[in-house]
Amino acid sequence: MNDQPISIAFFGTPDLCIPYLDALEEFGILPRIVVTNPDRPQGRKHSELVPTAPKAWATERNIQVFQPEKLDDVAFEKMTEQKWDLFIVIAYGKIIPQRFIDIPKHGTLNVHYSLLPRWRGATPTEAAILAGDQETGVTIQQMRYKLDSGPSVAQARIVLDGDETTLQLREVLTEIGAEVLIETLPAYLNGDITPAEQDESQVTTCTLTKKSDGEITLDMADEDLWRKYRTYTPWPGLFFFDEDGKRIKITQADYSDEKFVIEKVVPEGKKEIEYTEYSK
Repeated sequence: MNDQPISIAFFGTPDLCIPYLDALEEFGILPRIVVTNPDRPQGRKHSELVPTAPKAWATERNIQVFQPEKLDDVAFEKMTEQKWDLFIVIAYGKIIPQRFIDIPKHGTLNVHYSLLPRWRGATPTEAAILAGDQETGVTIQQMRYKLDSGPSVAQARIVLDGDETTLQLREVLTEIGAEVLIETLPAYLNGDITPAEQDESQVTTCTLTKKSDGEITLDMADEDLWRKYRTYTPWPGLFFFDEDGKRIKITQADYSDEKFVIEKVVPEGKKEIEYTEYSK
């Protein structure tokens, strides 16, 4: 990169955005604006509006925050008030129209938690575990309006050991994603990287997790049960229904000698107990 200041806008909403923002700050590139979802009510009474983690991060550094409810004409006018070199999108939570993607000089980069074109969609980490993939990784892609279809700018691979949970794997991929993004930016902004189109014949997709996805039957294959447990813990959690139609939630389990071992459960309307006590 040259010595001119880089004009970046960061789009993101959840807590996992913070490692990326910290990495940008450490690298010496603070975004000029953070675009994030509006404050939402939280708590039992929903009486307090809570800012997103990126908003709190930006506010501490006196960085401008923009929280549009929709990416409409008003938001577009706001984002075109100045010239931009790059937009970076990390789990923003809204579909970004192509006209927004095209605003910056160097387009818009997104970090996706899979080896695209495998597992396009909202839950690539869960999908990799559930499918028993032996490897996964992160892809830095040039965004397009079509979901996760943009050319690959960089990828990093990791081998899976078969014991990772969704939360553990996402944490690892976040760390890797932040590192790869920072390593990639100089060459990308200098025009030294030629993005590679994805192989459409290799596309697989994944969808949002539903509460019902956690339902199992105890006669399922042990390996499948272990994959589902690692995928859906803590949410929506693994559960089954007993012969009386009562919901039994599995809160702790293990995989030993190729057997899925249930350790603790919460029977519907009761407290957590050892599974051996429940199954007497």
